[in-house]
Amino acid sequence: MDAAIVREAGLQDVSAVVSGYEWLFAPPGSRPADWDPERAAGAVRRALASDTAVVLIAVLDGKVVGLCTAYDDIESVRFGRRVWVEDLAVDPEQRSLGIGKQLLDEAKRWAGARGATHLELDSAETRVDAHRFYDRERPSTRSVCFGWTLSGS
Repeated sequence: MDAAIVREAGLQDVSAVVSGYEWLFAPPGSRPADWDPERAAGAVRRALASDTAVVLIAVLDGKVVGLCTAYDDIESVRFGRRVWVEDLAVDPEQRSLGIGKQLLDEAKRWAGARGATHLELDSAETRVDAHRFYDRERPSTRSVCFGWTLSGS
């Protein structure tokens, strides 16, 4: 089997990227109650147009089989520039083929080229398989993330 090609997404890829979020919603994940594919497509288009974000896709045999979004939007007082991986997902039928690693490595490269000192992400506690993958990638730190949904936002 050929290796996937990882590249920056373009406007022609918006629909495939939005469809790829279904991989995150499958168990052990869940669909956000307010998920709206049209709103998501708008957010992807804004990320594509931003100079502080990247939308990466992995393409195998002409089909999008993975995605990664990263945002250069934190200038930490303690750590300097940090890039945040918001979403990293691979088609369940294509997992364990190195596609996630290719996407994460490209996000690291993108972050480093921007002068970031850290690349970070969070992952739900239920994503045990994803955590095994992240551990294999030898993160330099681990932490617990807490979040609050704000009403009216």
